[in-house]
Amino acid sequence: MAAHPRSASSGNNAPSAPTSARIDVWLWSVRQIKSRSAATSACKAGHVRINGETAKPAQHVSVGDEVRYRVDGFDRLLTVTRILTKRVGAPIARTAYIDSSPPLPSPLDAPAAVIRDRGAGRPTKKERRQLDALMGGGRHQDDRV
Repeated sequence: MAAHPRSASSGNNAPSAPTSARIDVWLWSVRQIKSRSAATSACKAGHVRINGETAKPAQHVSVGDEVRYRVDGFDRLLTVTRILTKRVGAPIARTAYIDSSPPLPSPLDAPAAVIRDRGAGRPTKKERRQLDALMGGGRHQDDRV
């Protein structure tokens, strides 16, 4: 009886781990961006960079690449350690990158917002000067020419 052609192979047909993946797929699969379409949109908007260069959605990322993307006004910096093409659980996803992002500023460090009463209208010249002095902008008394 002749052996089946597939069983006679040396096992080289086994699927190997991918060496690269599309950046939009990778960001989605490591749970950095909630949906693949959102990852694609972020790439098209220029918010994703690979090794310092703006990335298109179909650009491939491989192990060792540095991925920088902007989320909520802050940059995240990730180094790729593993290529994933399917969405996995959070514990496994965390093994696919090294997060070297700077810490997010605390809400206490944010500048104070100016709050005006509803219907108060436009500030007067005096109020505007007081606001400028409070916020640290504008000219000082001794700056006049």
